[in-house]
Amino acid sequence: MMEWVVIIAVAFVLSLVIRNFVIDTRIVPTGSMLPTIQLQDRLIVDRIFYKFDTFKRGDILVFEAPESAMEDLDLVKRLIGLPGEKVEIKNGKVFINDRPLYEPYIRETPDYEYGPVTVPPNSYFMLGDNRRESKDSHIWGFLPEDKILGRVLVRYWPLDKIGRLTAPPEDYFAEEGEQ
Repeated sequence: MMEWVVIIAVAFVLSLVIRNFVIDTRIVPTGSMLPTIQLQDRLIVDRIFYKFDTFKRGDILVFEAPESAMEDLDLVKRLIGLPGEKVEIKNGKVFINDRPLYEPYIRETPDYEYGPVTVPPNSYFMLGDNRRESKDSHIWGFLPEDKILGRVLVRYWPLDKIGRLTAPPEDYFAEEGEQ
């Protein structure tokens, strides 16, 4: 009997450690990342290994909402602007250092103008894929690096959509005639 108590206790402690420090799961409560992530999709989030890597444009991150967002829930958005880059949104397109991004994953083009602004050190510019319905950096400003909780690894629910989320293109910038 004591053996089972020890096994259950060890399993419980391991699950707490893994969930709090290694991986986490999230249920998406809003449509800000449509069409990439649907309402109520379940995600597995890397909470430790991302710290040994650099963020790339297109990474989907989970983070504590900045104070200026006036949100209680953690948010899920796509990383668009890296530290030191100039970001501007105009004519329905996002520009990084005056080059338009190629964004085949967005629901609709933005219907607002923003910037130009330069992303400060240790900060990021985040946007939802549902540009017209997402409360993101174009509203609440830059995301401080210390607010990042992890990088989305895979969607595990619904079962017919299980797997890695679509990776952004290698060359993230639009060619002549593209979006």
